[in-house]
Amino acid sequence: MADGEKQVMVVGFDGSEHSVYALEWTLDRFMIPYGPDYPFKLLIVYARQATVSAVCIAGPGAAAADFLPVVEDDLQKAADTVLDNAKQICQSKSVTDHVVLEVGKGDPRDALCEAVDKHHAAILVLGSHGYGAVKRAVLGSVSDYCAHHAHCNVMIVKKPKTKH
Repeated sequence: MADGEKQVMVVGFDGSEHSVYALEWTLDRFMIPYGPDYPFKLLIVYARQATVSAVCIAGPGAAAADFLPVVEDDLQKAADTVLDNAKQICQSKSVTDHVVLEVGKGDPRDALCEAVDKHHAAILVLGSHGYGAVKRAVLGSVSDYCAHHAHCNVMIVKKPKTKH
């Protein structure tokens, strides 16, 4: 890293309440207290499904190729909507400088680890969905995977449970 160049902090963002909380938590603790002299360049990454796998889910057949442009357009629109939400959160907290939005394609676990490697990130921040051991085993855990495979520090932000 060149002198004066900021370290990169990657935040995984999927628009869920857990990722929204993790982004807000990160902004409140790592960006806002420093004013315009942010210690990090913030990279917000949304991982979207690859077009080919989305079409394969629709079913086999030669006609599936006809759907590729439509599916690609829909997936990109969804990604744009999610990242617009992240951008609005940053703007609401007056954090606009040193923020980059990026769409990764494919499995979120792989897309986030690839973004870490590509940008030589110092830290990866992820929200925790709070799955128990059984759900984590069945569904898989993005944060657990990244904690073991990302080539940087990984911070998993847990949203506090609300008391009724």
